[in-house]
Amino acid sequence: MGSAVETAEGWIAEHRGDLSTGCREIFEFGEPAWREYRSADWYVARLRAEGFSVEAGSAGMPTAFCANWSNGAGPVIGMYAEYDAVPGNCQAAGAQEAPREGLGFLAAGHTDPHSGLGLAGLGGLLATKAAMERHGIPGGLRFTGEPAEKVRGSKPIHAAAGYYDGLAAMLSFHPFYMLPLCNTVRWDTQCGAAYSMVYRFRCLRPETWGARDGTPIPQSHSDIRAPGANDALVTMYQMARQQREAMLPHRGGWSISEAILGAGQATADNLPARQADLQYMIRVADLQMAEQVSGHLDRIAEAAATLNGCEVEKIWVSKSRPGLTNHAMATLVWNEMAQVGAPYWDAAAREILREVQRNCGVTPEDDPLLEACEQLIAPQEAEAILRQALPPEQMNATSDDYTDMSWHAPLARFYVARPALRGGPYPAWAMNALGGIPETIDPMVTTAARILARSALRLLQDAGARAAAWAEFEARTGGGVGGERWIAPLCDYAPPVDLAWPEYVETRRGRHWHLPG
Repeated sequence: MGSAVETAEGWIAEHRGDLSTGCREIFEFGEPAWREYRSADWYVARLRAEGFSVEAGSAGMPTAFCANWSNGAGPVIGMYAEYDAVPGNCQAAGAQEAPREGLGFLAAGHTDPHSGLGLAGLGGLLATKAAMERHGIPGGLRFTGEPAEKVRGSKPIHAAAGYYDGLAAMLSFHPFYMLPLCNTVRWDTQCGAAYSMVYRFRCLRPETWGARDGTPIPQSHSDIRAPGANDALVTMYQMARQQREAMLPHRGGWSISEAILGAGQATADNLPARQADLQYMIRVADLQMAEQVSGHLDRIAEAAATLNGCEVEKIWVSKSRPGLTNHAMATLVWNEMAQVGAPYWDAAAREILREVQRNCGVTPEDDPLLEACEQLIAPQEAEAILRQALPPEQMNATSDDYTDMSWHAPLARFYVARPALRGGPYPAWAMNALGGIPETIDPMVTTAARILARSALRLLQDAGARAAAWAEFEARTGGGVGGERWIAPLCDYAPPVDLAWPEYVETRRGRHWHLPG
């Protein structure tokens, strides 16, 4: 495999500048969930230029895609890009707190950062392709564009539509986001299940409020006496907050969060709000817990609607499965990671880190980088540390939607360090900025791309490694896809692309951040 690996490594070294430029472009786009129009177009154009056949708008999602390339009959390896940003995190790629040019702080920005995640995936993909072409390695590559990861959006939908079927293996990379998962591969404890839904309250007949006692409201301008959609939303928000601790057992790693997407459609006139949307995200260990919370929220929503003279509709955003472990895949990727090593930040990058510390009011350190960022940790060691905070019976923890891919092909989930500062605590802008500055984020991008390419080439050329991964996949699922322990896709809903997600709009005033009602 050496010559193919050398070709892939050479491609990445030669194209470091291109990967850096692309990473910066996606960072500057900073587009949020389901509205990543420029980012998706960028990937589609680049992949077509590289000879991939690309389906834009895959599975009914306008900002998703699926790209395929073949070098003849053989195994097909899957990789992917994410590229959604997070509202309220607009940050320029600089060492001081400042929004990107022309925007305010409430616009979207990359936090994880998905800008670096996606370019690492693209770099690993194209390096693998270059080696396959030069050395005549048969097989194929599939690269999916995954929008709305922050709401766990596309992967359950792609899974249900068959986009992960037929793969020999899937490689899943993410920037490190919590210790001990830094420069390592997940071992036993995969991420858990997650449900996300929007409760839409509608006040359709405010004029009938109070009519039952024989004193109907006499004129339309008095309709404001009726509680409206905002009242229902606030009622549910408060009731769910009060009941939160009773919704789940006190087990580690679960969370429930909410976001108000729309606060009605009335102006300052004396009219009740006609519609309001309240989104929930449930991140839990297993599907039983997800169903428990979802059912409880359903009952609260019905009560809130009844109390406030409204109707309520439940709109699914995501239903994703817990992850499936594959030790054979984890070992294969870890071996390649050990060959590549952890990323390294040079003197120029460290000076930028010190400048960020100064601008956060922290005394700069001689070595400002978190020590773990330049160290590897073995998967089993990371697993042992992770399990210290979890009950023995809990199989999954935290949440990320790569899990849906793991039920369709053997998958390895690995993490490479993004730059993180010693000390703190630091404001969010500091980490966000370091994800956009080339000197600080490029080491992660190129390191992850090298691991992806080396792992893909090993899988393409080593039939024994593929067989071992599939044997374990079939054992854990009780027979593979459709086996007795296999969990089928949960997605039974249309892509929720028409909800009032925040986005950018073009007006005569230019490109502006917009919160739709």
